[in-house]
Amino acid sequence: MNKVKNYLSLVKFSHTLFALPFAMIGFFLGVYHQELFSEAHPLTFRVLAIKFILVLICMISARSAAMAFNRFLDRRFDAQNPRTAIREIPKGIIAPNSALRFVIVCCILFMISCWFINPLCFFLSPVALFVILFYSYTKRFTALCHLVLGAGLSLAPIGAFLAVTGYFAVLPLLFSGAVICWVSGFDIIYALQDEEFDKSWQLHSIPASFGIRNALTISSVLHAVSALFVFAAGILGGFGYWYWFGMLLFIGMLIYQHTLVKPKDLSRVNLAFMTANGIASVMFALFVITDIITTHKH
Repeated sequence: MNKVKNYLSLVKFSHTLFALPFAMIGFFLGVYHQELFSEAHPLTFRVLAIKFILVLICMISARSAAMAFNRFLDRRFDAQNPRTAIREIPKGIIAPNSALRFVIVCCILFMISCWFINPLCFFLSPVALFVILFYSYTKRFTALCHLVLGAGLSLAPIGAFLAVTGYFAVLPLLFSGAVICWVSGFDIIYALQDEEFDKSWQLHSIPASFGIRNALTISSVLHAVSALFVFAAGILGGFGYWYWFGMLLFIGMLIYQHTLVKPKDLSRVNLAFMTANGIASVMFALFVITDIITTHKH
């Protein structure tokens, strides 16, 4: 049991809250699109239940692989950073090779799950794995690493939609655009804590490259663009009032997290990072899915 807890801690399992709600939005959008445009091939409850479970497995395995690989690759830096020295690999709780084996197992599980979903998801699975694993290298050569992280998590709504439908559509792409900007923005806020460390170890990030004040401005701009994507999705999808209420709540939480963090006061970064964004994603998804179910807008 302790070993399971250690690996759950290694991959910060609770952070699954960030992308999973958007995957659920993509899933339910896919269900409605199938019902709307493929009446000759209606989805049965059994098929939907299986796809839903497979999507969950894909989300958890992919994210776990990405996080564990990040911890494996950054173990030397984590050991030197007082904030991260307590992590499982630097403390010797989990051996580096064990973490790497865990990554491989998660990747295999992800690809097997994609194979059972549909051929398109399976053929795209190596691309998805490349994006989410490649992120861990980016802080070594570009300050745009936050955008790469956002791109990795943005695959959630697209992937879940593809799992149900087997084809691309514009609407889930808009939600993916929202995720890219939203995740990039809050990851910049999180990276404020390591500005000096990143500089001293020649690691790249927006705060290390542009300073804390400018980083907060860039984060605000990204969150504003994320809100625009959410607004555009609402217009294109013809959603009802549940959606718009959820959108206002989502934008409100984006604004709220920026009131928590100041250039000279980073004491509430974790509150802004975990609590505000966790609430934002979960509540927004609940309202969007409620709107899809109750109003059948697309």
